Amino acid sequence: MISVQNVSKAFGPKKLFEDVDVAFSPGNRYGLTGPNGAGKSTFMKILAGDEEADTGNVLRPKKVGILRQDHFRYEDDRVIDVVLMGNQRLWEAMREKEALLAKPDITEEDGHRLGDLEGVVAEEDGYTAEATAGELLEGLGIETAFHDQPMRALAGGYKLRVLLAQALFGQPQGLLLDEPTNNLDLDSIRWLERFLRAYEGVLITISHDRHFLNAICTHIADIDYETIITYSGGYDDMVRQKAQVRSRVESENAEKKKKILALQDFVARFHAGTRASQVQSRIRAMEKLKVEDIKRSNIARPFIKFEQKGPSGKQTLTVEEISKTYGDQKIVRPFSALVTRGEKVCVIGKNGVGKSTLVRMLAGDLAPDHGQVKWGHQASVGYLPQDHAGVIRKGTTAFGWLRELEDKLSNEEISGLLGRMLFSGEERMKPTDTLSGGETVRLLLSKLMMTKDNVLILDEPTNHLDLESIASLSEGLSRYEGTAIIVTHDQQLIGEVATRIWAMRPGEEITDFNGTFDEFVEKEPELAAHHR
Repeated sequence: MISVQNVSKAFGPKKLFEDVDVAFSPGNRYGLTGPNGAGKSTFMKILAGDEEADTGNVLRPKKVGILRQDHFRYEDDRVIDVVLMGNQRLWEAMREKEALLAKPDITEEDGHRLGDLEGVVAEEDGYTAEATAGELLEGLGIETAFHDQPMRALAGGYKLRVLLAQALFGQPQGLLLDEPTNNLDLDSIRWLERFLRAYEGVLITISHDRHFLNAICTHIADIDYETIITYSGGYDDMVRQKAQVRSRVESENAEKKKKILALQDFVARFHAGTRASQVQSRIRAMEKLKVEDIKRSNIARPFIKFEQKGPSGKQTLTVEEISKTYGDQKIVRPFSALVTRGEKVCVIGKNGVGKSTLVRMLAGDLAPDHGQVKWGHQASVGYLPQDHAGVIRKGTTAFGWLRELEDKLSNEEISGLLGRMLFSGEERMKPTDTLSGGETVRLLLSKLMMTKDNVLILDEPTNHLDLESIASLSEGLSRYEGTAIIVTHDQQLIGEVATRIWAMRPGEEITDFNGTFDEFVEKEPELAAHHR
């Protein structure tokens, strides 16, 4: 069990949570939710012992697997060894045993110590450790050929997969996983879901993947009202239950405010009269009902609505035998397609398979080696690339950047648009140099809402967004009357939005499936298994 007792945390005047008492029980799998800035990662660091709470205590098991992001620390270590380090007791015993056996002369004392170490290795399943670590790595998409390579041989996203395997290794009694599906393709996410459903310890995870939370969670621990409220079930279950809790809490808040106003009115009318004792009792009552004690919900959901200035022609996009090769590697094999007005195409496949290369060619950001891309009559393309570097000009503000791009809207209209995307008040004047990942994506989406293109090409648009924003994006795309081509690993969004699937696999032609993701899974089960 992981037990949190009277834990509070604030940064300056901002309270994240106060006097939290919550127990996370073995056998249960908890999703830790709340909007960006609510304190999820801070709370996870407190659970892990990496950050001190202002008040309170955390009780945790001896063996806890923690997903950390310090992959550059292991650049010269073997990939398999980095995973084995996840069981510190085993790793230290194996290292000491290796050092003793390397000595030219082993003393009697060394022999006794070797016996002790053999006992530790046996207790920790050390004789099958490398095989177990290898299975974890393969499940997370790291091929056997890399297991004996140093970490620096892997790309950054794959290094993070190794650290995830490290957290899962060694049968920990508790697991703390902050965004474990980042940098995973659908196939690896599916494997992780199966692994975690079979896990018998206590799991606490932060994820912006609604499908993942629905698939694995038995409970949701939601940070809101400056505390943590636990709901049974997955993310969708929590949303339904939270609506009821929110309604009750806000009703209580409204009643409290009403009482305060009535007391204030009484005091104002009679403070100088003959009813001094009654006035004093009202003042004491007001002190018990301080307005600042009313804890408000931190839930914040952007309003995403994509419109068109005008529709495109019926035949929106014609792709004729486009291909792309880097060196000897064929990234995109010759591909042809006709996309008609209003279609929602989701491009799926493992990381590195060429999804971004494909949509960059469609967006005109990259020239194909062969073939051509033809946009139809009056097609207007809005593009959100996966790499945001350089897209938003530095040295200005969120408001200023949109102002530069559009001279037909009034300042009030631009401010209103930014407000709907959670840039309220002074945040509209936030320097573009200091925008967080989530703020950057929300500003880029604001631009697309402003330009009102009839075609949207979105490459991993859910990166950096919180669950509320992803749900709003999914709704906005579902209602959009234009054409959309979307690269994403978010299974929930694919299921809600896609009317057509382009599935990519290494070394194979692109599969073009007309239908929803559910229909794709039903009619192409073997192919779908590689993308879920």
